[in-house]
Amino acid sequence: MKPILMCFMTCFILMVSPVSQASRISDTLIGPYLGQKKPGVVPQVFAPGVVSTRHRDYNAFFSPDMTEFYFTRRDNDTGHWTLMSYIQQNNQWHEQVVGPRVGRPFLAPDGKTMHLGKYYMTRTACGWGSLQVLGPMFDRDDWGIMRLTSSRKGTYILDDYKSGDVIRVSEMVNGQRQPPVALGPEVNTGKYNAHPFIASDDSYIIWDGQREEGYGDSDLYISFRQKDGRWGEAINLGDTVNTSGREASASVTPDGKYLFFNRDAESAEGDIYWVDAQVIERLRPVQE
Repeated sequence: MKPILMCFMTCFILMVSPVSQASRISDTLIGPYLGQKKPGVVPQVFAPGVVSTRHRDYNAFFSPDMTEFYFTRRDNDTGHWTLMSYIQQNNQWHEQVVGPRVGRPFLAPDGKTMHLGKYYMTRTACGWGSLQVLGPMFDRDDWGIMRLTSSRKGTYILDDYKSGDVIRVSEMVNGQRQPPVALGPEVNTGKYNAHPFIASDDSYIIWDGQREEGYGDSDLYISFRQKDGRWGEAINLGDTVNTSGREASASVTPDGKYLFFNRDAESAEGDIYWVDAQVIERLRPVQE
């Protein structure tokens, strides 16, 4: 497929010098998870003042080997969205600006593909390549894909804000990509459903939606895949995770230990939170 945009140079320019950034934050960003104190079952703001700032910080995720951390930031002064990253080198995390935000980015389990809505880019020897379109079945004028995530099997989960705010799935069958189809009412119910995440082993999906029985603006929901391959009824992640504010854009760390998500509250706009993934495991149905 031919590149259609050149927002990202093949070898992207580092906008923040790792050397100067390291001298400013070397005492805090050392070790796993950017050196942050690990949370329990009560969500905590992730890296306050560094990642979660006065700006609108969103959509956090780690690379499969846990040495890269990505998120998007809307500068409250300029209104511009940027894809940010922290790269671990010699146990120290260095901040980098990857480029302008396109869609809701997410790194595939292979670590080589960055999904950006209906676009993607692949890793090169010196950075990220130019934007590509996933293909004609995703490049439709009547669809609006904000976030697409993938599993190790190649299953795509994506949203569509132009067609009633629904969640769609596209699976691989015998090596062939299947057209995306809308999930059933167990997922696509309520005012809207958006920003889905699929577990790397295909065992569950998490998304944010707004329903009458929810706790507030939008809540995080989970659906576990059943033995017959169908998706189970949506389960609200509960009042420990969900509040009267807006929870959205969830992901689980590749090591399976922590759930990341966004929360908009009266006291802060667009902070990144994390919590022990036991909040997921305690909801997982017992397989008979």
